[in-house]
Amino acid sequence: MSRILRSSGALLFVAVITVLIFSSRVTSYAQMSDEAQIRALENRFADAFKAKDVDRFMLNYEHSSNLAFFDVVPRREYLGWEAYKRDWQGFFDSIGPVALFEVRDLTVSVDGNVAYSYSFQHYTATTKAGASRNVTVRVTDVYRKSVGKWRIVQEHVSVPVDPQSGKGDFQPPPELEQR
Repeated sequence: MSRILRSSGALLFVAVITVLIFSSRVTSYAQMSDEAQIRALENRFADAFKAKDVDRFMLNYEHSSNLAFFDVVPRREYLGWEAYKRDWQGFFDSIGPVALFEVRDLTVSVDGNVAYSYSFQHYTATTKAGASRNVTVRVTDVYRKSVGKWRIVQEHVSVPVDPQSGKGDFQPPPELEQR
C-alpha cells in the first residue's frame, strides 16, 4: 500500500509539473509582448520626432519600396522608404526645436505577425520663419513583424475636414483637451 501511495504521489507530482510547464506556453504572454513592443516602437518614434533625428525616426519603418504613407499635406502619398525619409528630412529642416510631441489614446491590435494601431499625435514647434505650429492629427499604422522586430509598413495620417469650408481641423478633439 505504501508503495502505491508513493507511486501515486510521484505520478501526481509529475502531472502537476507537466501541466504547469505546458500551461505557461498557452498564456497570452506573446500577445502582450507584441503589444508592448509596438508601444515601445511608438515611444521611440516620439523620441526621434522630438529630437528631429530622421535616421533614428526611420528605424521604425520597413526599409523597402513597399512602405506606403498617406499624408494629410501635399504630396499626400509617399511610396517607398527613400521617398518617405526625404519627406521627413524636409519637414524636420523646416521647423525649429520641437517643444512637445505626444502620442495619445494609442490602441493596438495584434494578429500573428501583423498588427495595427490608431492614435492622436500632437506636436508644437516653431517654424524656421518664426511661425508657431500646434498640430494634432489622427494616425493609423500597420505593422509587420519580421525577424522578431515590428516595423511600420503603412501609415495613414488624417484630420477632420469642415464640409463648409473644406479646411482641415488640426486641433485636438475636445475630449483630448480635457485630459
